[in-house]
Amino acid sequence: MDIRIYRRARLARDPRFDGRFFIGVVTTGIYCRPICPAPAPKEKNVRYFPSAAAAAEAGFRPCLRCRPEASPGTPAWLGASATVSRALKLIGESALDDSGVEDLAARLGIGARHLRRLFVRYLGATPVAVARTRRVHFAKKLIDDTNLPMTQIAMAAGFGSIRRFNATFQELYGRAPRELRKAKAQNAHEPGVYEFRLAYRPPYDWDSLLGFLAPRAIPGVEAVTADEYRRTIYLDGRPGAISVRPAGRNSLELRIRYPHPAPLFRIVERVRKIFDAGADPREIAARLKRDSRLRPLVRRFAGLRVPGCWDGFEVSVRTILGQQVSVKAASTLAGRVAAAFGQPFEGGFLFPGPQSLAEADLAPLGVTRQRAQSIRGLARAAALGKIPFDASLAPEEFERVITEIPGIGSWTAQYIAMRLGEPDAFPAGDLYLRPVARDAEAWRPWRAYAAMYLWRSCQ
Repeated sequence: MDIRIYRRARLARDPRFDGRFFIGVVTTGIYCRPICPAPAPKEKNVRYFPSAAAAAEAGFRPCLRCRPEASPGTPAWLGASATVSRALKLIGESALDDSGVEDLAARLGIGARHLRRLFVRYLGATPVAVARTRRVHFAKKLIDDTNLPMTQIAMAAGFGSIRRFNATFQELYGRAPRELRKAKAQNAHEPGVYEFRLAYRPPYDWDSLLGFLAPRAIPGVEAVTADEYRRTIYLDGRPGAISVRPAGRNSLELRIRYPHPAPLFRIVERVRKIFDAGADPREIAARLKRDSRLRPLVRRFAGLRVPGCWDGFEVSVRTILGQQVSVKAASTLAGRVAAAFGQPFEGGFLFPGPQSLAEADLAPLGVTRQRAQSIRGLARAAALGKIPFDASLAPEEFERVITEIPGIGSWTAQYIAMRLGEPDAFPAGDLYLRPVARDAEAWRPWRAYAAMYLWRSCQ
C-alpha cells in the first residue's frame, strides 16, 4: 500500500480508487470509502486497509453515509496473487457457505494454511472474514433497497440462521438489522423483482462492451439494445431474467426477476463478472500504455472492459459454434440450439445445460459433424464435473483440461477463459492477435485487456 497515493486519493475523493482501499477513522470507529462525502479526517486519525474485511477485523464499523457495501469491491487482480483472485470469484459463488477453507483451498490446488497467508497478505483478512464481510454488506444492500423480510434477507445473504445473521450484523454494524431499515428506503416492486446498483471504477467504456455483446447475443436467450442488455437465466432449478443499463454516478442498474431471493447474492456476483465491474482501469492502463502500439488505443477507448458470461458451459458451446464461421452465423446457430433443446421461458428460451446436449443430434440445426461431436464431448465432461467453469483452475490448467476434448484447441480454451473472467488469458492463435503474440508477455497480467483493445481497433 502506497500511503502517499492513498492520502491524495482520499483528500480528492477520487472515484478511481473506490474499493481499492478503505479508511478507518480512529476517533469515530468507522471505516469509509475514499469517496465518502463526510469532512476528511486528519491524517493522524486515519488508518488504511486493503479491504473492508480488514477494516472490520480491526474493529471498525461500516459508515452509514458512504455505504462501503456499495463500493465496486476488491479489484479482480491483486498484485501477483492470481490465487486470491480465483478464490474471491469462488467466494462470490458462495463457496464458503456450505464448506470450509480447506475445501476452498483444495479446489484451488493449495493448502488451507497457504491460502490464509495469501489472503492476509493481500487483503489483510482471512477468507472466512472476507466472506463474512461480503455477506453482511450484501444483507445491508437488501435492507436498504428491498422490502424482503429479515428471514429472507438472511437466507439470500448466505447466513444459515436468522440468529447468526443478527449476531454477525450486530458485531459489524453495532446495531440490529431492523434498526437500519428506513421506512422511506424501500421502493415498491412487484414480488420477485429486485433492483441493484453495481458500482464500478471510472472510466467505463459501456459502448464498446455492448458493441461486443450485441453481435454475439444468442437469439431468444439474450437481447441487446442501444442502452440495455437483457437475458434469461436459470439457477437452482428456477428460471428468471435480468436486465442491465447505465445508471450514472459510476454505476450500472441491475434488475432481476427471479421467484426466490435465496440466490440473489450469486446472481449479482455473476452479473458483476459479465460487465467486469470489479476491474481497475487505472492499474490496467498504466501497464498497457507502456506499449507504443496499445497506448493510443488505451486513450481512445478508456475504461474498456473484458465481457464476461452468465454461464461457462453456455459460452463454451457458443465458442465452439463460432469456430471458422462469422460471428453472425455462430449466433444464429446458438439460437437454434437454444430453441431446439432449451426450455421455453417468457417468449424466449433458457439455454440448455450439459445434460440436454450430451447426446443431442445437432445436424438438423446446421451444425457440422465435428463441432457437434465437440459439443457433445464438452457436455458429457461438464455433466460429470470434469471441467470446472468456476475459475478454480489457473489458465494453463484449464486449457489442459478442456483441450482434452477433440475439436477444442488452445484458441478456444483461452477465449473461454477470457469470458470466464481470467484477466491474463490470451488467444494467441486469433487472426488479429497472431502478429503481436510475440510481444504479449510484456502485457501480463492484463493480456485479456490487450486482446480486447486490439480487437476493438479492428472494428
